[in-house]
Amino acid sequence: MGKPFTVNIDRYDPYKSFRFRVFFGKSTTAVAGVSKVGSLKRSSDVIEYKQGGDAIIRKGLGRTKYEPITLERGVTHDPDFEEWANAAQVLDKGSPSTSLKALRRQVRLELLNEAGQPVHRYIIHRCWVSEFQAMPDLDAGGNAVAIEQIKLENEGWEHDLALGEPKEK
Repeated sequence: MGKPFTVNIDRYDPYKSFRFRVFFGKSTTAVAGVSKVGSLKRSSDVIEYKQGGDAIIRKGLGRTKYEPITLERGVTHDPDFEEWANAAQVLDKGSPSTSLKALRRQVRLELLNEAGQPVHRYIIHRCWVSEFQAMPDLDAGGNAVAIEQIKLENEGWEHDLALGEPKEK
């Protein structure tokens, strides 16, 4: 039998990926209707070098890059996605929104257990919308849900280790 998870020693199964919540900024209300979140991914450059007369090629740590994160949801009357996307848009002003607070936000992503309790939280720093899809391709012959999408550039994320799985009663 495998080693139990450290948060709850009685748990052996991994969490499901379909129960989650997304929060913009310091809001305590989850963003409405988010149905899909792209993966959190980072990668670091490798710097190869040789030392003195060594025949061994050493490898050092270079710059770390954080991949953009995509959020999707069905088209609703909730204006959160569009308002944030418009903060970076250049219109007649000739520059993005004057308020940097409107442009860059912190995003919190919570993974929930089967009981709907948060068990993992990730804090994503200095996000801004680099791509906004207000409407998908429309097809009168189809029966799909209309999906809107934003692509978030970010300057890093961290796992909030202070949040652990609540004990089941």
